[in-house]
Amino acid sequence: MNAAIDPRDYEPPASLLDARVILITGSSDGLGRALAVACGALGATVVLHGRRVHKLEEVYDEIVNAGGPRPAIAPLDFEKAGPDEYGALVDALASQFGRLDGLVHNAGMLGDRSPVEHHDVAKWLRTMHVNTNAPFILTKHCLPLLKKSQDASIIFTSSGVVDRARAYWGGYLVSKWAIEGLCMMLADELDSEPSIRVNSVNPGRMRTTMRMQAYPAEDRSALPEPGAVTAPFLYLLGGDSRGMTGRRIQCQ
Repeated sequence: MNAAIDPRDYEPPASLLDARVILITGSSDGLGRALAVACGALGATVVLHGRRVHKLEEVYDEIVNAGGPRPAIAPLDFEKAGPDEYGALVDALASQFGRLDGLVHNAGMLGDRSPVEHHDVAKWLRTMHVNTNAPFILTKHCLPLLKKSQDASIIFTSSGVVDRARAYWGGYLVSKWAIEGLCMMLADELDSEPSIRVNSVNPGRMRTTMRMQAYPAEDRSALPEPGAVTAPFLYLLGGDSRGMTGRRIQCQ
């Protein structure tokens, strides 16, 4: 790792991700889509994950039309999927690629923003499952493929709510705190695996659907587009960040 590099200002070389296979969850929209397009432009074969195939096909076309390698499409509904579906997804990756060089946990849901006393229990459980359990299950299944890479990176997407607990953020806040714990625990567990680094990134305020759900009255024109905050993710996915693990990075 080059200690002089600020991930927020990172300017990736054109060949940064050549021949790398990178799975990005929630890549049909928002930050996931912007990151998938950026990774494709830098030479990566992107595995596009989401719930709706037609939206993933739009991202597929955007990457290919820009001259990037042909992505793979991996539809999976984290809210409904069981262990067999996760296993089938990873088996398909193993058969097609034989390894995984990057795993970005970007998919998530906002859930119910209300006081604990009035919180919808079913919504709480769904939010915790999608935001915390699903990344755990997917990571568990993907680790054998990541260990076959000579330079693998796992990235968990964090949130500003981790910096300071705030009222009424419900399962979303708790799930993001749990993700930070999972990230740091996994980084420590894999300390003896120098070829795998594990970090989290807080992208900050962005012009996304989830942000609009959380702050419906906010002036969206004042927010950066998701593509403007991808630099730290790209830094962590490429070789310039070798040796950097167990860190939490702010995009803004």
